[in-house]
Amino acid sequence: MDEKDIDITFDVRTDSRGLDPDSSSETLKQYHKLLWSKNLPNGKLFSLDDTKDKIYLYHKSELGEYYLSSDSIIHTYSKWKRTQHIIQQIPKDEIELFFGLSYTIGGFILFPANRINGANTINGERGLNSKINDRIDLTLECIRRYYNDENSPLTDTLKRYNDFFSLFSDFKGYCEYFLLQDLVIDNYSKVNFFLPFDDFIRNPLPKDIDEYNEYKKNNIDFLQKRNKRIEEIYGEK
Repeated sequence: MDEKDIDITFDVRTDSRGLDPDSSSETLKQYHKLLWSKNLPNGKLFSLDDTKDKIYLYHKSELGEYYLSSDSIIHTYSKWKRTQHIIQQIPKDEIELFFGLSYTIGGFILFPANRINGANTINGERGLNSKINDRIDLTLECIRRYYNDENSPLTDTLKRYNDFFSLFSDFKGYCEYFLLQDLVIDNYSKVNFFLPFDDFIRNPLPKDIDEYNEYKKNNIDFLQKRNKRIEEIYGEK
């Protein structure tokens, strides 16, 4: 692989030695560095450094100082106890295909890694918050509301990282920077949810096999489109 190529079919578990790819896959880290070291909406370069000891990716300039970590954004819920009654009804090969696709580069993003006043990071809070349950579509809705100064289940968490989100100017800038265009509709005014949305009232987990299949289909569709966007920029030649 050329240092400027990205293989969108590469399963980042391959070089993670059985550990969490977010922290252990060197290929994933290099893909992140290549993808997200680029000009911000204001035209300034946001370069990422991977040479700092015990720091995943790092940036320091007149823009500020940022500690960033990888976060998986495509979740199958295939290992969650709360969804086992559904997972057991779905062919194993379908689950394995979904699970494998979730470990390609399109299934990952960067978030700030530093804790502020001992509180949860965005990565941690979106996983623990029962209104989000790690769903990237619901997380993105919270980010959309953040930029519009509206409340959401992640309001307090996102506000702690004002400096990070200000880098992208607005919601459109954030989505375009991280290649999330296929998760929004109506000129960035709405999120394209994986399941019907009711203002964070319902449990975010699929409630039955029909909802799970809808959730799976929409996740895979988004993942494949995001991978295609990545391939068009940095795909292997």
